[in-house]
Amino acid sequence: MRPTDQMKRGVRWGLGHGLPGRLMRVAARRGDFQGRITSDAEHLSTQELMPLLGEIRDQGPLARWRLGHITVDHEAVRETLSSNDVHAGFVFEDGTVLGRLGRWAKRDGLNPVEAPSLLAVEPPDHTRYRKLVTRVFTARAVEKLRGRTEEIAADLLDRIPADRPVDLVEAYCAKLPVEVIAEILGVPAEDRGLVLRLGTLAAPSLDMGLRWRRFREVEDALDEFDAWLGGHLNHLREHPGDDLFSQLVRVSDDEAQLNERELKATAGLVLAAGFETTVNLLGNGIRLLDEHPDQLQLLRDEPDRWPNAIDEVLRYDPPVLLTGRQAGRDTEIVGTPVKQGELIVTVLAGANRDPKIFDDPHRFDIRRENARDHLSFSAGRHYCLGSALARMEGEVGLRALYDRFGVVDLLPGAKRRPTRVLRGWDNLPARVGLAAASSPAPETVSAAS
Repeated sequence: MRPTDQMKRGVRWGLGHGLPGRLMRVAARRGDFQGRITSDAEHLSTQELMPLLGEIRDQGPLARWRLGHITVDHEAVRETLSSNDVHAGFVFEDGTVLGRLGRWAKRDGLNPVEAPSLLAVEPPDHTRYRKLVTRVFTARAVEKLRGRTEEIAADLLDRIPADRPVDLVEAYCAKLPVEVIAEILGVPAEDRGLVLRLGTLAAPSLDMGLRWRRFREVEDALDEFDAWLGGHLNHLREHPGDDLFSQLVRVSDDEAQLNERELKATAGLVLAAGFETTVNLLGNGIRLLDEHPDQLQLLRDEPDRWPNAIDEVLRYDPPVLLTGRQAGRDTEIVGTPVKQGELIVTVLAGANRDPKIFDDPHRFDIRRENARDHLSFSAGRHYCLGSALARMEGEVGLRALYDRFGVVDLLPGAKRRPTRVLRGWDNLPARVGLAAASSPAPETVSAAS
């Protein structure tokens, strides 16, 4: 890396992580809500964060913190995420030293949380990107993937040994979504291990306050994925397939709607949002069903409840803890004045436990009638394009696991992922046993003996 590029990387880290991280640590020592949640999220489960989120709720729909507001209120979160007066990401003011430094050091390569990623752009660009991507990633197209997802799940489960310890995250939760995403992106079999490795390394890109070493690992992974994507897009242009990304490339080339950088950003977002969050959804679901065996038995007795169970998992332990917005102009959120430039931290996990919306919100209940009212997929114009895909993968993945194995016992040694924003499990040691239906019938055993 050239010296200038190294300097720019250092500035990016300082502005995006070093300075915010220091502010959060100072804020945490002072008892500031945002500082505390940033600090605690690294080592506490979502359930263990609930007392802190309760303190924030006690401060009203929109609580103050040093740089703006923080909310766990369902209405306030929804209104913030849907408001035209706030935008995604954080922008330093024009004309300031930090603003000039930020523009000078801006990263040219792939980054799922920076423009032109759908997560970071606003209208009119956001409208153009989303309209085009939506034409390809339709609910109908996702449903066509269901059969292939079932095949992938069955193949992965075939490889899991019964009655021997296995890490379910490594053997199943991580591999299922990466195989599905590989199908969407048209990734050849020989490159899927690379996509899995890069997706894992890039996951902390959604976090704030990364240490320097982790930040470099994330950017190196993004650079490697960017380079691979360039070759992959050229291959899809010359040899288009039936995958959804080939369709997006074809539509973009025909209508000159997305340039190369925008296509790469879309692919990066599909990987980051479609892979990482689904790994967490599957792992969180397994953990919750292990902790609530009565709910698992209900699913075994009434398998039609699986779709609602997935939404209850998403509500109770969402794959994404929080997201941030910045006011683009003076405005109001649930009647509270918000000044231009102020930040609003929306804690999705808190909104999902709002007692005004959900009865007995700290109870995990797959029969909950309004489980789908959760905000785990955001709201408004940034509502997750992959929500249908995530729900389908969660349903197929968890149902296939418990249909195959009558016994799924988690063992000691499980560790949470070290990320703050993305919430899930790094490993889930378990011992599994075949379902009774998979064993020989009693009369067969008798005849053989």
